Amino acid sequence: MTYVDGAILDFVELICQRLQALTGRTNVWFAFQLTNLSVVVYFIWVMRLYQLSGDLVLRVFVTMFCGGVFFVLTKIMFKVPIEFSEAEAYRRVAKGVRNPRRLRDAQLRIAFLTLSIVLGYPLWLAFRALHARFVLLTDALILLTTLLLYVLACYPLPPCTSKVTDWLRGLVPARKTDAPASVPSP
Repeated sequence: MTYVDGAILDFVELICQRLQALTGRTNVWFAFQLTNLSVVVYFIWVMRLYQLSGDLVLRVFVTMFCGGVFFVLTKIMFKVPIEFSEAEAYRRVAKGVRNPRRLRDAQLRIAFLTLSIVLGYPLWLAFRALHARFVLLTDALILLTTLLLYVLACYPLPPCTSKVTDWLRGLVPARKTDAPASVPSP
């Protein structure tokens, strides 16, 4: 499984570096956006579970749990600005230091990859048989978390400008500033 993890990590790193060359954003920025997306999917999943429940005690528990998760997420996500995290990643690249997440999170990546593979088909079967949409949201959360772990383990390229922005600027014709016409003096 370590070889599969390494191959997937190399592929995700290639995609992240191509996206960085196109957009000028690092894998840290993409990971932040994936985190935002997974938080949205998580709350949609919980709301769906909330709708399916008819028990008042369960609804109160789910509401309090979601409130607590939301509170903790806001404390974690807004603790360090994204620019600081990107600058830290650039400093590591400039010094030639390896990404610590590449080795440290390997077991977690492999566990989520295994979970994605093992639970993918049974969750799809549960969706087909029971027509329960929240099952697909469960699989989406697992896949998003797996992808997030792989994106965080990638090495960013050095800072670069966005090719897309440069391309869009090339489409807009440059404005010519005309010199003010001199008024003849009487």
